[in-house]
Amino acid sequence: MKDKRQLTKAETQVMKALWSLPTEGAVSADIMECMPEPKPALTTLLTFLKILKDKGFVSSKKEGKAQRFRAEVSKDDYTRTYMKEVKQTFFGGSFSSLVSFFVKEEQLSQEEIDEIIEIIQKRKE
Repeated sequence: MKDKRQLTKAETQVMKALWSLPTEGAVSADIMECMPEPKPALTTLLTFLKILKDKGFVSSKKEGKAQRFRAEVSKDDYTRTYMKEVKQTFFGGSFSSLVSFFVKEEQLSQEEIDEIIEIIQKRKE
């Protein structure tokens, strides 16, 4: 069974929209504006928001006739958890294997390689 803390592609799009909005949250119309084309129907968006609420990614608060939705998991926290799982699942927990894979697959420019080396060197200090 899929981990309930993992997002589907459509759920990720909704979360990206929420993450781009103010932290105090937004109503569905604001979220819809941030959705990529083709935008989902409002009922579809509301269904995804309910699913995300059930999974603990989103909370909501009634404001008049509307609901204000707020991300309960930050983009950084989700990315960290997701990447740890990718590292464990596909690279046996080895960060160097993960990096090696991307270096080979992404055909990095010399500038990108230099930037990575600089980041690593700063980490050593």
